[in-house]
Amino acid sequence: MSNKMQIELTHIKIRDLYNGYEDTAENGVKGFGGKLDIRPQYQREFVYKEKQRNAVIDTVMKGFPLNVMYWVKREDGSFEVLDGQQRTISICQFVKGDFSVDYHYFHNLPDDKKTQILDYKLTVYQCTGSDSEKLEWFKTINIAGEKLTDQELRNAVYAGSWLSDAKRKFSKTGCVASSLGDKYVKGSPIRQELLETTLTWIFPTETDKEGNPHKSIESYMALHQHDEHATKLWSYFESVINWVKNTFPTYRKEMKGLEWGLFYNQFKETDLNPTALESEIKCLMEDDEVSKKSGIYAYILTRDERHLNLRAFTEKDKRTMFERQNGVCPSCSKTFEISEMEADHITPWSQGGKTDLANGQMLCCSCNRIKSDR
Repeated sequence: MSNKMQIELTHIKIRDLYNGYEDTAENGVKGFGGKLDIRPQYQREFVYKEKQRNAVIDTVMKGFPLNVMYWVKREDGSFEVLDGQQRTISICQFVKGDFSVDYHYFHNLPDDKKTQILDYKLTVYQCTGSDSEKLEWFKTINIAGEKLTDQELRNAVYAGSWLSDAKRKFSKTGCVASSLGDKYVKGSPIRQELLETTLTWIFPTETDKEGNPHKSIESYMALHQHDEHATKLWSYFESVINWVKNTFPTYRKEMKGLEWGLFYNQFKETDLNPTALESEIKCLMEDDEVSKKSGIYAYILTRDERHLNLRAFTEKDKRTMFERQNGVCPSCSKTFEISEMEADHITPWSQGGKTDLANGQMLCCSCNRIKSDR
């Protein structure tokens, strides 16, 4: 690891952490004299249940050590919590008096107990370095508690004005992206999965500063980190969803979770007839030969039958056909062991052929390959 990467082990008293504590709902949660983003704008909201929250306070009151927390140091000298958000909010809420533990509020405790809590030292790693160094470090540390997603790790590294605006649109329950695309895109906004999906779709469509296509989400986020807004990202997502709705106006549950952005990137300029597509989709949905109904949309666009998981001959079918042929390949008239042969549709599925014994035969591997390549 580069010498530029600094990982400083510090001990922060709860009284210093709580100094300037402010929870402004959608505007985030701050502490540590206003220098720490405990929960940045539109990030994952508080999710600890009462039992977990109380366990944190009980640990502090007994003077036992909490797991290490991780803070990211920003360019302006402020910090953002990478790991430890739930523990930090639990502590601050208790000191503020938002809840009690065993019927004891902080303000009801004896002065010596209050002082003991306020002087409790949290173990915090403060991480400073280049974007790539921080990301590599965060991927290798043993994150305690609820494991952070890859996108949450990226958000910690590439925090800035662009990301704040992106989170506003993609990272909150009921956000505009969720409202528009919930039927088509899987994933939780507050766990950053909706944002990650959109970034996965858009990064191949743009180039970096050298004019080369982006190779990763990290490259795309690094380039846009200090942009004033993420309007282009939102416009792209909106275009994807509208394209899907216009191209496939009849909604089916199988449409949720498909790689719509990648389809949009490749086929947005193709002249597609929604009426004709719907007629074909309906037939494919009714076709018993098609095992993977969600693959119909990819097939419709690419014409690659592998998306359909077409019904295959069973091992029993193969044995029946092999014995019926006495092990002879009807194409080359040579005799083979069953392990040297493959099941084949005499009339392909694309021409109306079914997966039944009347339409089946065993070909040697070589002949089957030749037929498949035609």
